[in-house]
Amino acid sequence: MRVGLHDAEAEHFRGKKKFPNYALMKISAWHKAQGDTVEWWEPLGLFDRVYSSKVFDFTPENLYLPPDTIKGGTGYGLFTELAPEIDDIFPDYSIYPECDYAIGYLTRGCPNHCRWCVVPKKEGNIRPYRAWEDLVRPDTNKLVLMDNNILACEYGKEQLAGLIGSGYKIDLNQGMDARLVTPEVADILARLKWISYLRFSCDQESQIGPILRTCELLKERGVKSYRVFVYLLVTSDLDSASRRVEALKGLRGINLYAQAERNESLGVRPNKAQLEFAQRYVYSGCFRRETWEEYSKRKGLIF
Repeated sequence: MRVGLHDAEAEHFRGKKKFPNYALMKISAWHKAQGDTVEWWEPLGLFDRVYSSKVFDFTPENLYLPPDTIKGGTGYGLFTELAPEIDDIFPDYSIYPECDYAIGYLTRGCPNHCRWCVVPKKEGNIRPYRAWEDLVRPDTNKLVLMDNNILACEYGKEQLAGLIGSGYKIDLNQGMDARLVTPEVADILARLKWISYLRFSCDQESQIGPILRTCELLKERGVKSYRVFVYLLVTSDLDSASRRVEALKGLRGINLYAQAERNESLGVRPNKAQLEFAQRYVYSGCFRRETWEEYSKRKGLIF
């Protein structure tokens, strides 16, 4: 069988998309184990089966995909999932040769029900999923974890503790919930080896205090603020986003990344002010030397 794979984000962002598609790597590994030939799909090719995976619902669909294409991923709907025999297989990293790290999940799901997040609807409550030993690769010491709320699960914390002294460097690329960081958790985080940053989320003002407290706990254990990275969701309430930025930028060297809220399935699209705040005010680093109000006045912005 000749199998074609289609990565919707890689096609749409044309080289700007760096992160591999986990589902496609597993599909590739499973088909190769059956003796099938696996290639990247292209419109003029003849394939017995085509898979398309789409992560974001705002990524446009390719109209030239065959009518019988098997489509999956959150971008195509919340209730598509891999067959158990495919989900259980070790991914095929050869289809993304530029990827020099292992990826995966230790837990799936989330106990929270934030209005902007589809994870609880798609995956349910948080639960154990894999052991870290099942995710790592023999050819690299880097492991990127995509867990949505790993600290909300005792199993997740146990797995992180197990990585201490393993020789592997990790990244939790979805951001941790600082409200769940206790002194004991801070001990674990401070002893782990990190690829780059310790990432947290601050999507609402109630998370400001916990992040400040967490940074203090980490500082006591030798982790400086410049090693902390915070994601900020920018909703239409820019005053809230501004207050979060002002509260957090007092931590010397902290790294902030703002993302304008977008949820096509709910009809939520960012306005010009949200995009200006996220893509220029925060991303450019202007937030470090001026407030959002000062920035807007200097730029003569009227929204």
